[in-house]
Amino acid sequence: MTGIMRILKSEWRKLRRPTLLFGALGAAVFFSGLFTSLLFILVDSAEGNSRRGQMISRATLALPNGVTIGFASVAGFLGVIALCVFAAQTAQEYTYSTLRNLLVRQPSRMKILLGKLAAMKIFTLIMVLLSAIVSISAAVIFAEKKSVSTLLWFTGAGQSAIIHTLINVFISVLGYGIIGMVLGLLLRSPITSISIGVLWLLIVENLLGAVKASTLRWLPGSQLQTIASGGTREISYTHAMTVGGAYVLIGGVIASILFVRRDVAN
Repeated sequence: MTGIMRILKSEWRKLRRPTLLFGALGAAVFFSGLFTSLLFILVDSAEGNSRRGQMISRATLALPNGVTIGFASVAGFLGVIALCVFAAQTAQEYTYSTLRNLLVRQPSRMKILLGKLAAMKIFTLIMVLLSAIVSISAAVIFAEKKSVSTLLWFTGAGQSAIIHTLINVFISVLGYGIIGMVLGLLLRSPITSISIGVLWLLIVENLLGAVKASTLRWLPGSQLQTIASGGTREISYTHAMTVGGAYVLIGGVIASILFVRRDVAN
């Protein structure tokens, strides 16, 4: 446990670099505020105010979970940020040959991996909490401007919706991050890992979904987005947790085995 804590502190020292910390958190704040504000600003738009031109009405926004809709919708972009950070922080150990130095101080590779994961979980939690604060604040501000009732938002049901969405978004974003970490371990190149991860999540999955909608039930990014939303009409929460969890677990096991057995050189 002591070894894992040392790795955690070491990893956190890298994660809190101003360029990385403020850049990642700044992007999270921007997208959280943007998505939530547009959800209310475009509430009367005939072209829709949500993903894929969907329409979310005032009546829906006035429900107890209305305050969390914008926050849940931004989970995919928070996930992309986490994927990029996790992939870069993992793969650069090979690029800069710093893994050798870590192994001198801590010979157990699994402790190094667990310490890195623990530090990145803390980073993810901070990002998700900050995004939730910004999103909920934006929802309250723009609800008043667009005449959306907020009476149910902070009742018992509303508070429960906020807590459940916060947990679901954290699970979703952490899933994206672990996929990034797996790519970093498999490919051992920050640029390649990030490029492939972002290309798949933002382009390939959307193209496959547009050609054949049923494929979305089995694609990793779609499952993680569904988890953040608490389930949809097309994909249940249980199905998303099962399939998404399987992707993360299998990828994590394969990457862990390779990390332990492969040479430390890139």
